[in-house]
Amino acid sequence: MFVHLPSSRRAGPPWATLLIVAACVATFLWLVTLPPAERLAMLTRWGTVPSTLLDPLAPWWQQLLELRAARLVTAIFIHADWLHLTGNLLFLIVFGVSAERALGSPRFLAMFVTGGALANLVGALTLAGTSAPIVGSSGAVSAVVGAYLALFPRARLGLVLPLGVFLEFVRIPAPLLIGFWAALQLLFTYVGPAFGAVAWWTHIAGFVIGILLALLSRPAIARRLRN
Repeated sequence: MFVHLPSSRRAGPPWATLLIVAACVATFLWLVTLPPAERLAMLTRWGTVPSTLLDPLAPWWQQLLELRAARLVTAIFIHADWLHLTGNLLFLIVFGVSAERALGSPRFLAMFVTGGALANLVGALTLAGTSAPIVGSSGAVSAVVGAYLALFPRARLGLVLPLGVFLEFVRIPAPLLIGFWAALQLLFTYVGPAFGAVAWWTHIAGFVIGILLALLSRPAIARRLRN
């Protein structure tokens, strides 16, 4: 008699999330070692500069040689300061590990890069003519948040709330918290200038793109689980 025994193999480490974190941290540490003028030049060189990316007067061969389209991707791994870096990586770790386990590491990494690049493109279109570079993984991380919502619509997220002198840990439905976050991003598109130079439309675009990519990946996820 042959008896089928279910596999007890544990899931491997989320190497795509760890790789993204390592790449962002390493890039930031390298940038802070540069003199301010050189650091600004690198941000402009490898960030998404709307006026350069969407320059209709630049010949196509010049755009290819300068890798202008590739800057939609390189900008994802560049951050302006520690607060910018820490906030993005915190959201990435909270939502990315679960999303990566559902999607699989290669597909998750492809979604992160694709979502971030398309979000940067939308940000450049909304800021056409601006010479300040768009940098950071906010658009890509927003895609991860959107993918998490599409993959785990019934999940609950832990939240620590200050109640008087005590801290209370509560579990809140993920759609409620993520919906509140998305509403804030939409609100900041109108009052954003008062909160600094942030490409808020990049966040919204990344969020929507992440939802769409996760929904399109559902058949592949089902095949992966069956296998």
